[in-house]
This record gives sequence, structure tokens and C-alpha cells, in this order.
Amino acid sequence: MRFIRLGRRTAAVATAAVVASALTAAPAAAHGRTKPPGTRSLAAVLTADRSGFDRNPRDFDILTAAVQAVLTAKPSSPVGVLADGTTKLTAFLPNDLAFRVLVADLGHSRRLPGEKAAFTAVAGLGIDTVESVLLYHVVPGVTIDRTAALRADGARLKTAAGSSVKVDVYGYYCKRIKLIDADRNDRDPRVIKFNVNGGNRQIGHGIDRVLRPIDLP
Repeated sequence: MRFIRLGRRTAAVATAAVVASALTAAPAAAHGRTKPPGTRSLAAVLTADRSGFDRNPRDFDILTAAVQAVLTAKPSSPVGVLADGTTKLTAFLPNDLAFRVLVADLGHSRRLPGEKAAFTAVAGLGIDTVESVLLYHVVPGVTIDRTAALRADGARLKTAAGSSVKVDVYGYYCKRIKLIDADRNDRDPRVIKFNVNGGNRQIGHGIDRVLRPIDLP
């Protein structure tokens, strides 16, 4: 798979910025020496799995295919930043089950499609729509790891699509995170896998639903 390389309110936004900058400005240290973050891209992580559409609901085959489809149709799309490991960003990564649930919801069906059928349905929404949805999952300019995210309750993170998602940290003994998107009719995504590509400028967190940039019926 080929990727194209390209170059509560105000207080909540400030909270997100402070948390993100504090964590990203504090490099890992070993024996008193500073270790700079790596430059492996998230695209490299996604394409390392060459299994294609399969029966594993927890990997990212549909997401990878969606990114590929956008960059094939629009080589200069901002989605290509996922292949530039020198650029800081945080991405929320819907797993295959997340996309299958989305397609079932859009079709008002309780039956989940297979991965290939789910991708076909997603692609059928149109490249511009798929691009916008993907960009809604990317927070540019910051590397927010699990520690930073757990300190960001109530923060609004501005995405590459221009709109924001809200961080909701909940739970008492075991802290969990969900992301509140623009859709008020369906359950919000929860982070179920942290620090994909940890230690690098680009970091991802697996989520169990697709973030929705509009309120869907």
C-alpha cells in the first residue's frame, strides 16, 4: 500500500493545549540523557499488517483501506500527513468493528456486514465524505499519549477537519476515556487501545466507534 507524504469552551481548549504541550515537551530520559521522539509514521504501522480484510474485528483493515482510497483519488489530501513521521499528531483509530457498526447504523440494520462489505459501503459515501471523516480523527500538532489524555477531562481537541471532539475521562478506580463527537443520537466512541506507535511523534489510540462529524439520523 502506498501513502503520499505531505510536507467546555475557551478554558477547555486551553486545558487541552496545556496538557498536550506539557507532555510533548517532556522527552523520555534514560540515564540522564534525553531521548528524542522517533519519526515512524502511523501509516507505517497501519500498512505493516498485510492480512487485508479478515475476521479480526480489533485491527484496522477498513481504516487502512479508507486512507488508501482517499490518497489514490486525491494524492495531495491532508490525510497524507499520516505518512509524515516528522509531523506531530494524535490520531484516533476506529477498528474494523467500529466501521461495521457505523455501516449497520447508517442502514438502520442490526446485522453487521463483513469487513469488505463495510468498506464498500463506506467508500460509497464518496471520497470527500470519507476524507472529512478521516480528518475528524486527527489532532494535528501534538503528541498526546495515555498519560496526557487521562489528565485532559473536559478538553476540546481541535481536529484536522476544523471541528472539535471533547474528552470525557470517567471511572473511579479504573480511569477510562470516551470521546464526545457531533452525533448526539448514538453512543460515543471509547478508547480501547492506547499508545499505538508510542515513543514517536505520531501516536494513535484505538477506538470502538467511528467519530461522527455530523449529527446523523
